[in-house]
Amino acid sequence: MAEVPALTEAPDTRGLLRRAGPFLRPHRRRLAGALGLSLVESAALVGIAPAVGAAVDALLARDGGAFAAAVALLAAMVIGVAVIGRLAATTLADAGERIVRDLRERVAERLATAPLRFLEAHRGGALLQRATGEVAELAMFVREALPGLVSATLTLGLTVVLLLGYSWELTLAVTAVFLAPALLITRWFARRAGAVFGAHAEAEAVMAATFTETLEAREDLRATGGLPAWMARFARDNAVAVAAQRRTAAVENRVGSISLVEGAALGLLLVAGAWLAAGGHMSVGAVVVFVLAARNLFEGFGDLSQLAGDVQTMRTGLARLLDLLTAAAPPPRGDRILPARGELAAEDVVFRYEAGEPALHGVSVRCAGDDHAGLVGETGSGKTTLSKLLAGLYEPDGGRVTFGGIDLREVPEEEVRARIALVPQDVRTVAGSVGDNLALAPGEPDRARMLAAFEALGLADFAAGLPHGLDTPASDLSGGERQIIGLVRAVLADPAVLILDEATADVDPVTARRMETALARLRKDRALLVIAHRPATVELLPRLIRLHAGAVAGP
Repeated sequence: MAEVPALTEAPDTRGLLRRAGPFLRPHRRRLAGALGLSLVESAALVGIAPAVGAAVDALLARDGGAFAAAVALLAAMVIGVAVIGRLAATTLADAGERIVRDLRERVAERLATAPLRFLEAHRGGALLQRATGEVAELAMFVREALPGLVSATLTLGLTVVLLLGYSWELTLAVTAVFLAPALLITRWFARRAGAVFGAHAEAEAVMAATFTETLEAREDLRATGGLPAWMARFARDNAVAVAAQRRTAAVENRVGSISLVEGAALGLLLVAGAWLAAGGHMSVGAVVVFVLAARNLFEGFGDLSQLAGDVQTMRTGLARLLDLLTAAAPPPRGDRILPARGELAAEDVVFRYEAGEPALHGVSVRCAGDDHAGLVGETGSGKTTLSKLLAGLYEPDGGRVTFGGIDLREVPEEEVRARIALVPQDVRTVAGSVGDNLALAPGEPDRARMLAAFEALGLADFAAGLPHGLDTPASDLSGGERQIIGLVRAVLADPAVLILDEATADVDPVTARRMETALARLRKDRALLVIAHRPATVELLPRLIRLHAGAVAGP
């Protein structure tokens, strides 16, 4: 069995910037402009302290001109912080939103083209959580936390430079009393954050998967009395999620210890500043500058500590998204072009769902360009598996599937879809009308083409009988009616080979007769392979291929 890439519960968060580079690169100019504005804002904010210090010294020296100049400079800086800060935050959030939009589109595209084996190996709710929940949290971080994070980081760095310019001795004292313990506390938080936040995100994904499966199976659970057992499972998953949330909160609370260090450092700074001013080693204005700047330092670090949880949540979510993009990547394919018509063949195909006995072993079948055949066999014989292999939805573990002599693995996905179409037993429809669903066929068919397809299949009366015609909501259709829509959608694609998997198995006799009539009309100018149990459907087919226990049993 080919190894199916598995999602990592807690992906590595190291090297995130490098791995996210392809998504950042298209927006580098906007990001650079936002960072430039943030730098100007932070410089103005840090410059307020020197302006206040200059005003204090001018006031004590009774220098009216210098005092007025300092006050004017202070006012300009305050206004600059307000105006430029708003512009910087807006620009940065806009750039972030564009990056998140690109990520969201890439994830949707990747899931739409992911190998079927990958999708079947993971719970739908877990994939949904990564594709929507993680992206939503990332978008919230960009809107609410990113501007503050950038501003606090730049302010912190510029404040340290300012402090060194006024007194390196006091700066060393502040570093020893505040920065060193604060960095140790931050390190204490980071040491456990990756694993804890990753486990919390995975627990939330499990809950999302359980919720999704509850909605999908609600009728069966209620009808069979399985709801109590399922709710017990839900309660176990919920308990794991609550425990993960508690561990996350405990790790987040570690950074709260920084406030204690801040109080001690501020007390030391006030005492040292008063002593230096009293001894004539520093002017009163310089002491004021140092106290205000140190306060900026403490507040900046405090802001960063408050954002630590948000940053770790963002890092975890981004790592999980990048992990999804990597794991769900389709295998490399060639660039060969298929002929318009040709023979579809499986040659000694082997396929396993899990390690052990193969679901198919040594299967060889051929369907010529104008062939019409039925694929029959008992339940579990491998009919649906073979249909997915012939349609290129699975890649074989052994042997190969070809069209016109060309291995499907050497052909782009869209080329395969243009030549081979599969109508599954359970046809899914998207939200919208019948016309919206038919419009998903290649070439964006208009309504005239849609109605012509119904006519060509002998189903014009079916289309005319829909309550609102092509505007009938797809959600109002029965299972058999959805199969008709799936058949019409496949015909609109005009494939060279059409594979029908139990198209009449679960429909009423009237709908079955409609589809059997349509099958008779489909036999013109294309190969047709039908998996069927109904005798009336089988009788329409001139050749039968029988499967038994994963092997061809004979004609």
